[in-house]
Amino acid sequence: MRIRTTTAAVAALLAVTVVGCSGDKGSDSKAGAIKSTAPKTSSAADNSVAAKDAGIPPEPTGAERSAVLEAIHDVNGNLTHDEDKAIDAARNQCSALEGGATNPDHVAAQRFSYDGVTLTDDDGSHINFGLRRTLCPES
Repeated sequence: MRIRTTTAAVAALLAVTVVGCSGDKGSDSKAGAIKSTAPKTSSAADNSVAAKDAGIPPEPTGAERSAVLEAIHDVNGNLTHDEDKAIDAARNQCSALEGGATNPDHVAAQRFSYDGVTLTDDDGSHINFGLRRTLCPES
């Protein structure tokens, strides 16, 4: 439940950031013209800050990415057929680990149960162990 709340909060923050405030109707605006009031910062930077605030680490590259995929593959080889999906799930699981999820092993089992693979809480425990050693070490 906490993950859904966190995800909803991040989505709401991103929506507000993208939409911005539309209260400025300066006298120099022409009729029919659309004036952008969105912040001038890049949305990638905004997404990065929001993700970091939610406990989601940046997307791993190179050797770090390989280590994360290997840790997930060790639990179930079918989980890494779609590497991007596995990395996204791993990054989001870090949020559960950092956010003090009540049962992070169950959360991991649910998060990584996709594409016909169903995991147990024990599998989730192994995933969390691998993630703690790679992508999201305890702070």
